[in-house]
Amino acid sequence: MKRTSLPLAAALFLVLAAPLAAYIGPGAGFAFLSSFLVLFVTFLLAVFSFLSWPFRFVWKAIRGQRVYRKSPVDRVVILGLDGMEPTLAEKFMAEGKLPNLARLKKEGSYARLRTTTPAISPVAWSSFMTGSEPSKHNIFDFLSRDPRTYLPDLSSARIGRPKRTLALGKYLVPLSKPEIRGMRKSVPFWKILGQKGIASTILRVPITFPPEKFKGHLLSGMCAPDLKGSQGTFAFFTEDADKVRKHEGGVAVLVRRDGSVIRTALSGPENSLLKKPAEILLPLTVTVDKEAGGAWIALAGHKKFFLKEKTFSPWTPVTFKPGLGMKIRGTCRFRIAALEPMFEMYVTPLNIDPEKPALPISHPFIYAVYLSKLLGRFITLGEANDTWALNEGALDESAFLELTYANHEEWEAMLRNALAKTPRGVVTIVFETTDSIQHMFFRYLDKAHPALKSAPARMSAAVIEDLYKRMDGLVGRVAAGLGGKGVLFVMSDHGFKSFRRGVNLNSWLHQNGYLALASGRTESGEWFKGVDWTRTKAYALGLGGLYLNLEGRESQGIVGPGAEAAALKAELGRKLTALKDAGNGPALISRVYDRDAVYAGPYKDNAPDLIIGYNEGYRASWDGVTGIVNGVVVEDNLKAWSGDHCIDPALVPGVLFSSLKLKRTDPSIMDVAPTVLELFGLTPPAHMDGRGLVDPAVLAGTKRGQGRAS
Repeated sequence: MKRTSLPLAAALFLVLAAPLAAYIGPGAGFAFLSSFLVLFVTFLLAVFSFLSWPFRFVWKAIRGQRVYRKSPVDRVVILGLDGMEPTLAEKFMAEGKLPNLARLKKEGSYARLRTTTPAISPVAWSSFMTGSEPSKHNIFDFLSRDPRTYLPDLSSARIGRPKRTLALGKYLVPLSKPEIRGMRKSVPFWKILGQKGIASTILRVPITFPPEKFKGHLLSGMCAPDLKGSQGTFAFFTEDADKVRKHEGGVAVLVRRDGSVIRTALSGPENSLLKKPAEILLPLTVTVDKEAGGAWIALAGHKKFFLKEKTFSPWTPVTFKPGLGMKIRGTCRFRIAALEPMFEMYVTPLNIDPEKPALPISHPFIYAVYLSKLLGRFITLGEANDTWALNEGALDESAFLELTYANHEEWEAMLRNALAKTPRGVVTIVFETTDSIQHMFFRYLDKAHPALKSAPARMSAAVIEDLYKRMDGLVGRVAAGLGGKGVLFVMSDHGFKSFRRGVNLNSWLHQNGYLALASGRTESGEWFKGVDWTRTKAYALGLGGLYLNLEGRESQGIVGPGAEAAALKAELGRKLTALKDAGNGPALISRVYDRDAVYAGPYKDNAPDLIIGYNEGYRASWDGVTGIVNGVVVEDNLKAWSGDHCIDPALVPGVLFSSLKLKRTDPSIMDVAPTVLELFGLTPPAHMDGRGLVDPAVLAGTKRGQGRAS
């Protein structure tokens, strides 16, 4: 990968960590200005807050009584267990292995939860928070595409460089803050609650970067970047030249040992203070001590520390100096995989340091600082669990699980603090633990999975069972402290199925005359390099989107809008749903969704023209997601990433448990937001597509302390 530009969504199901110039990392000037100025302003606000607290205390007490007088509950707690699969939850409950979820089901409610079209996490969680379908919140995938260039953007946010700079020798000193803009539209339910005086604490809900202002506290989740501006770029240092190759989601660095000493460098963010931007390198020295079973790690300008082999370091602060006295602070963890015969060391992606954030990752800005001072440094990267490091062998399975559960423990500590500090209002947290572990270990539930044939099975299906038991324990701990007028929801945004075979739609489009390559080419490069757009009618991008090369919309569009486009969509839909694996095998695609039939909101035109609902066992191939056209349409998925949900939404519903009896047995993820508003006595706004799930009689009973699971 090109280390000077942003890799795309490596840990976000996507692929080859290809560089994406359109989504620019934070940059040194921005990192300094944003953190320094905001912390300074926050200090002034803190002084004002201290001086005015007696008046605010009295006002809040009066206003709070007014707000909660009409509310049948005093607190709603939502535990998001990303990707919890209903068939597994139901199986383990029936076997008596999930007693807390079983109790919640018996005394309250349980149902399979309809997800969004498509069944992709940023789409589904955006619908969860806004109560609206995707064309009202503008998130349709991890990726969107620029019709001018046919290149992808990250769908959730844009970060631009400062518009005003001052040339000073080799430097360009920023005189203005760059734009940080969230692309999700519509209003989260916690902002509506805040307008009525009801506070919320929101922890790691996807698509909350950059954080928005509201009454409460928020720590950003999925799609918050690392210090390099990427969605997670690990580093892997090795003496084995055979392992230094293009890594999907990381950078491999070949090192040489001089006696017991290895001298190398840790690659940091791009130095955008320079007129010719370049990565900032932090000198790194490793001194191997075989007798002690570890090595001394020394980063320039930092205190050295000793690290045992096969042990993760604590979160270690790292400081990069772009010049002009500025500093960019991050944090990471180290793990020495091997001392002999060849040294190998893994370094997590460089996280934004929560103690001194280089980008706004919380609301208020100082909330991340508060959590860090209280609980210690923690992972701030949105896609936290390093799935690509496991895919690429930079982490083994045991190390991946250790790191993933360590991240989970950090989030549970934040949850305990939020529950203690938010006795009234809303507490919402999303744990990605369930999603990450199922992605990487689902093959152990599928004895026919190709990945089990290509590599030895070191673990078993017990990994998934243990995951569900651990989440059940979490539910039990939260339920035990819920309180008399508290309501608990446990939910997932989608389910999971085995991902055995990948489908490259771009290869199929090429073979069937819908996508053309430049003269003399038989394959394209990444992101359609070598595609002849003047002869191309359709192309696929992302995990389930297919776009027409529409005249007047795409820069080189050739398909006429209106009747011609409608006919082409219908033709593609018929042919794609007729595709079989190996001629007479299973159908590759269960259903093709026409955006004009499933969306009606103001951002419908930003959606793919067709959304592909793959059949169980299939998904967009790794090459297909990144715009590669080759001769392979269907191929085995041999990666550890063996489970997925980016298929027909009808095949991957989520789960919804509630401590309240619900009035519907077919809830949608869009129903949660209006339900929470109604529980606090508020009427959901008309733009919400979801409908409340709690019967008015139950609400009345709840107000009297009835109609609720104990």
